[in-house]
Amino acid sequence: MAEQVAILAGGCFWCTEAVFLDVIGVTKVESGYIGGAVDNPTYKQVCSGNTGHAEAIRITFDPDRLSLADLLDIFFATHDPTQLNRQGNDVGTQYRSAIFPLDEAQAGEARAAIERSNADNGGRVVTTIEPAAKWWPAEDYHQDYWASEGQRNPYCMAVIPPKLQKLRKSFQARAKSASATA
Repeated sequence: MAEQVAILAGGCFWCTEAVFLDVIGVTKVESGYIGGAVDNPTYKQVCSGNTGHAEAIRITFDPDRLSLADLLDIFFATHDPTQLNRQGNDVGTQYRSAIFPLDEAQAGEARAAIERSNADNGGRVVTTIEPAAKWWPAEDYHQDYWASEGQRNPYCMAVIPPKLQKLRKSFQARAKSASATA
């Protein structure tokens, strides 16, 4: 079967990107912006909270190795889908929890995943399903923020490891790093 693409927003795209780069069956993860009103937004513009975009990731995956349902379950388990317009210290609509389905089949999978997550979270999930819009790659962020003078961003270094631990604990058979050490 041909590769598929899913677009998810769950807070800081660097932190979400790091999780899915470690998932077996994922072949590519790209950070970017979706759902806003400004063409070709910059990281600084999106961070202002005034463009309407979400920081998101576009995941390319092999459905023979990873189903969309499993990918969505990992998404819900590795961020807090009960926080409205925030993830931890990241606050604003650009950090919303959202799924951007590319067709009706994906929309159905998204609804089912939200139902599963609601069962695990006492019905408090605020994740939205939003129409897929123009995707804008975040081409400006790596140089400006993620790596500065060869150093990793301290915020990301604090947030990413717990997310990876959740992945490796709850989805051990799905984590590249867990299977490498097994």
